[in-house]
Amino acid sequence: MLAIGIQLIFVWAVFSRTARYQVPERLPSAQTPGVSVVICAWNEAENLRQLLPLLLDQQYSDFEIVLVDDRSEDETYEFLLDAATRYPNLRRVHIKQTPAHITAKKYALSLGIRAAQKEVILVTDADCRPASPQWIASMAGQLSPDKAIVLGFSPYQKREGFLNSFIRFETFYTALQYVSLALAGSPFMGVGRNLLYRRSLFLENKGFNEHLNVLGGDDDLFINRVATGSNTAVCLDPLAFVWSFPKTSWQSWYRQKRRHLSVGKFYRPRFRRILGLLAASQVFAWLLFLILIPAFALRGDWVWLGLTLGLFLLRLVAMWRTYATANRRLGGLVKAWAFPGLDALLVGYYAFMGSKTVFSRKKLTWR
Repeated sequence: MLAIGIQLIFVWAVFSRTARYQVPERLPSAQTPGVSVVICAWNEAENLRQLLPLLLDQQYSDFEIVLVDDRSEDETYEFLLDAATRYPNLRRVHIKQTPAHITAKKYALSLGIRAAQKEVILVTDADCRPASPQWIASMAGQLSPDKAIVLGFSPYQKREGFLNSFIRFETFYTALQYVSLALAGSPFMGVGRNLLYRRSLFLENKGFNEHLNVLGGDDDLFINRVATGSNTAVCLDPLAFVWSFPKTSWQSWYRQKRRHLSVGKFYRPRFRRILGLLAASQVFAWLLFLILIPAFALRGDWVWLGLTLGLFLLRLVAMWRTYATANRRLGGLVKAWAFPGLDALLVGYYAFMGSKTVFSRKKLTWR
């Protein structure tokens, strides 16, 4: 019963904030700062050929593009060398070797940010695509004198198959958590495919120094450490979405998720407790349905059966309605009718990925 109560608190008091979200007015362009779009690339020549025109087409008065070539072995170096001669607002950084004490992505991103010449850093990946020429303007337009961070959203493109459906649902649910908690004044993470912060914030907090050797976390661990309820804004303007290409095999997706989940143990204790409580209450809510309801039915205990079934259905309907409304705010990634089944599958996902993260001794790699 307690699990249902905790779930209802999250649904009604936290997740409903995303469901009720309205895109705020942007700051006038005259009041927005210069932006450096920083992208790290490892053997991404083909993606960069597609991405660069979309970045150059951005309708923003003061921005530059910083492309970090992280030891690429394809045509990335030649492509960037040529592009830098043709586009004056493109800056390139070439990395020949990564120090042993720091992970490659953090090193590349740190060099890119230090090379940037604008006040604000906007990061994404080479395999991402801004939804519109208004991406930079929409993200930067949510800054104000007291805001140093803007959390954006990066959905995955739709493909055929169950894996893609679950990836899009898991992406939706992750966004529902970090966006809703940010709107509630408790930001705890962002996604590096669409994330903006002031360069001064990065430098004053010594960048990624506290987790240099942790694989991953260049986005969520940094935000977890520096974000507050007062310095963080959210941007869910569909014009500011950054679409990504999803994994197409279970093995590659599994490696990606293990890497992401492995950094959760480095979150601040408060957020580990919040996220743990959310996951545990969801698991117990479904156990209530799968174990207690059949048990009461077999015993003929109709009062407890009715009470238990009523509580479970209350949670299910509240979740369904809130998720469906929030889903529309987040680009309609998930079919509304699928939420109950996907919500149940999430319990299995927690059990499987949690056990693998805790007990696996296989060393994680970035690539």
